Amino acid sequence: MRTNRSMPNSVVIPTLAYPDVPAAAVWLCAAFGFTPRLRIGGHRIQLNVGDGGCIVVTRGEPGGADHSIMVRVADVNAHHAQAKAAGAKILASPQDFPYGERQYSAADLAGHVWTFSETLRDSDPAEWGGILSTN
Repeated sequence: MRTNRSMPNSVVIPTLAYPDVPAAAVWLCAAFGFTPRLRIGGHRIQLNVGDGGCIVVTRGEPGGADHSIMVRVADVNAHHAQAKAAGAKILASPQDFPYGERQYSAADLAGHVWTFSETLRDSDPAEWGGILSTN
């Protein structure tokens, strides 16, 4: 799998929604020992946790869930076709993003939201307004 400075290196990345993202990130770091990885405005912060990561987002983002799972895959188009053929409810079709990823979102049979992401290129977060932590 390709690396991308704009994405955590984890294959599975939990995404949790909070009403106040900066306050939630500060609390998670103080309480659980996470460290900031990448700040994206005031609406999204990636945190390091061990060899993995998590993403803290503003409540009310697309999908409307308080949590979702992001999974990095080698081929988003093939994965999307497989999920669609198996009956997954597609919430967002595959699309390319300026942060070097191609992603789509789907709901599973219980309504859980999943985002699948393929790294297209290494993207310096400064190219699109992200701020990498120096910690």
